[in-house]
Amino acid sequence: MTAYFNKKRNWWQYQFRQNKKSYTKAGFKTKKEALAAEAEKKKEVKKKKIETAIAIEPVETDMDFLTLLNRRLDYIQAYRSVKYYSDLKYMAKRWAKEWNGKNVNEITSEMIIKYLIHLKKNVSAFSANKELRALKALWNFGIKPPNKWFKENPNDGIGFFPVEKESKYVPPIKDVIKVISTAEGEVKDYLWVIALTMGRMSEINQLEWKDVDFENGVVTLYTRKSRGGNLVPRKIPMCPTLNFILEKRFNESNKSIKWVFYHIYCSSKTHEWITGPYIDRKRIMTTLCKKAGVKYFRFHPLRHFGASILEKEGLPIKTIQELLGHANRATTEIYLHSFEGVNLEAMNLLGSALSGVGNAENLENARL
Repeated sequence: MTAYFNKKRNWWQYQFRQNKKSYTKAGFKTKKEALAAEAEKKKEVKKKKIETAIAIEPVETDMDFLTLLNRRLDYIQAYRSVKYYSDLKYMAKRWAKEWNGKNVNEITSEMIIKYLIHLKKNVSAFSANKELRALKALWNFGIKPPNKWFKENPNDGIGFFPVEKESKYVPPIKDVIKVISTAEGEVKDYLWVIALTMGRMSEINQLEWKDVDFENGVVTLYTRKSRGGNLVPRKIPMCPTLNFILEKRFNESNKSIKWVFYHIYCSSKTHEWITGPYIDRKRIMTTLCKKAGVKYFRFHPLRHFGASILEKEGLPIKTIQELLGHANRATTEIYLHSFEGVNLEAMNLLGSALSGVGNAENLENARL
């Protein structure tokens, strides 16, 4: 207790410090009165602190499901890759149709399981599992700090469907070159840039002229890492063929457009014509593989293709890992093992094709 007598004023008063704040009151006739008042004040301060803590603690809400979904989409668009956002947006349309008009707390585990079983039956177990992961993340987004909009995740405890894993198809090098040779104009340039930078399709779609340094012979690619959502750059040295392709495109480009590859399209929302980068180009490979007479594959094998050739040429795995932009060496090793058939003949074949870049006739006549 901190009561004391003020001789000048002829009264008792108390003074104490709590929660980094001082409290004092004077005018008491006796020490006993001052001490009793001090004890009462301390109780009052303590009670007020508890009430304040309760007031700032987020109150469990019953948020509209579409509100939660839109907030998640906004977050993903700001912090994650374009591809990640595109995939989530596609799934979100189905969820909105399924649970439109419902509040978050109205959606139960049973409802989600019923939806996933329907998806498994009509699409695939793989798609159902992919959506379950996304749904878990959606609810956790609302539960974890700093949001704390609600407390329960109805997806907790829902198991994934068993999936019969098939070995991923990796095309032989000659098929990759056949497809590139079949392409024409901008599409051929696009495929070569992916192959020669070993870039992800999303990275090439977002490639801007400011990231192409002709003077130093370097292309800078950016990938968005999931942790923190930061764009992380990596520099890719330009080989002569890549330099040739990009320099040719730059000389022929519209200097007011910043992207290396772009398209002009009519917005379905505003009905205005927009110039912007590609998001996905799925149909290109379907058409080219059919035209080249090879089994269908997508863009990703172009990264495998380049990485495996570099490995066969004796480049250290650490260097290849940096070029690919992998955080984990094990991921790079998967790429390298995918093209186990790379040999001297394949290397010679690649050399023949590369020597004819820019010359469609040479590429078409490459011994395949």
